[in-house]
Amino acid sequence: MLFTGQRRSDIVRFGKQHVKRGKLSFTQHKGRNRKPKQLVLPVLPALQAILDQSPCGDLTYLITEFGKAFSDAGFGNKFRDWCDQAGLFHCTAHGLRKAGATIAANNGATSHQLMAIFGWDTLKEAERYTRQADQQRLADGAMHLIEPRDTKA
Repeated sequence: MLFTGQRRSDIVRFGKQHVKRGKLSFTQHKGRNRKPKQLVLPVLPALQAILDQSPCGDLTYLITEFGKAFSDAGFGNKFRDWCDQAGLFHCTAHGLRKAGATIAANNGATSHQLMAIFGWDTLKEAERYTRQADQQRLADGAMHLIEPRDTKA
């Protein structure tokens, strides 16, 4: 989830058939009937390494202990169980999507780049993440301006 930036309703559907030449190509599940949004994202090396080392199903990467594809809700419940078992009671599946957006923004992604990764239609959602990152970058670059200048010359 972290390395695709997608919703649980998408990641439970991802499988080998969605990857060609190192690109993950899919239509986002949310809004698929009203305004289908086709995304093509590079498969990050970190994600590929995880996939290469993980047991995967035939049509979906993520499978239940019974070898079946997860439903959206079933995966959400299982993810909650995994987080609780790890003592990460504050974590959620959607939290990984938000974490990915925060990390990308902090690493310099623009609002439009975030829109392309996460499939958002408007700047409003993307700017939620870039505003905070921009504030920190701008403050880092300008904080020294608060100090009085040495007037001796």
